[in-house]
Amino acid sequence: MPLSLHPAPIPYDDRLEEIAPDEAETTEQLIQTLTEINQTTLKHEGHANRSVHAKSHALLVGELTIADDLPRELAQGIFARPGRYPVVMRLSTVPGDILDDAVSTPRGMAVKIIGVEGERLPGSEGAVTQDFVMVNGPAFKAADAKKFASSLKLVAATTDRAERAKKALSAVLRGTERVIEAFGGKSSTLLALGGQPQTHPLGDTYYSQAPLRFGDYVVKVSVAPHSPNLTELTDASLPLQGRYDGLRDAMVEHFATQGGEWDLRVQFCTDLDTMPIEDASVPWPEEKSPYLDVGRIVVWPQPAWNDARQAAIDDGLAFSPWHGVQAHRPMGSVMRARRLAYRTMARFRAHHNGVAMNEPTSLADIGLDTP
Repeated sequence: MPLSLHPAPIPYDDRLEEIAPDEAETTEQLIQTLTEINQTTLKHEGHANRSVHAKSHALLVGELTIADDLPRELAQGIFARPGRYPVVMRLSTVPGDILDDAVSTPRGMAVKIIGVEGERLPGSEGAVTQDFVMVNGPAFKAADAKKFASSLKLVAATTDRAERAKKALSAVLRGTERVIEAFGGKSSTLLALGGQPQTHPLGDTYYSQAPLRFGDYVVKVSVAPHSPNLTELTDASLPLQGRYDGLRDAMVEHFATQGGEWDLRVQFCTDLDTMPIEDASVPWPEEKSPYLDVGRIVVWPQPAWNDARQAAIDDGLAFSPWHGVQAHRPMGSVMRARRLAYRTMARFRAHHNGVAMNEPTSLADIGLDTP
């Protein structure tokens, strides 16, 4: 049964992308800055962490269910057939240094779906995974890779320095952000610098921010709380002063006795003027194109974080929107830059930590005890 979307989704066409003539140079600048962050944290911590989203707060395994009655427009790519797939989920915060959680920054969620079929993206040949990498805001903080590379230089200059000042600044920025939001606004810049409200991450909705192919169409992807025990945490206050790992502690406490369910959703591009492909800083208006469910992620009670999971998932896995199938090809400047940048950063971590990173074919490959 077809969907009643007005206007209709715009068909996928590779000509929707506009590649800047200096995009390769921009990507190299981005990789250089990310490497500087890696080298700084490696020197100070003796361990190679991610250059962004370094601190994990929950490392989970679960299952994605795809229903058998999706309308044709939603039955695209890996969602074209009903089924159940194991998933690995990593919840994190944005900075490349490991900070006290009182420095409140945007949260991330990376999802790795295992056992999918389809023609693979370049660099992902032979794997059977599909990754979605998301942050708890509908738009990216920079319009394109060039602007992101420029802003990342400031991040690199302040990595692993003056944590006490960062905590004080974060408190000020949270207050400023509350004022902005009281008048119906939101500042991605303030949020990124430390103005993220101190709320429970399990109540957040996460977004791909940049677009990707969805079979015959173009979408953005989102994961939103579904089960009541998660929706009741939306905007729930979670004070973090004096709790260095407060986010992690809260999620470990939650999953020690209960699980959770999320909806995996897509938002169709229906208007290129208000839903640009190349400008990731523009949120696509949901009143024109709402998010629609394509799957359900279920996570059962489990140890949400421990040393074994840190070794297996933090160090042993890499998440990238370019781990996947051609039917879900990442699109736009920011996504294109991530292809080489994420691969380079994963190799840096694997080399310095002395681990081999391989895409799993089952949860058993990760080496964790699971139900």
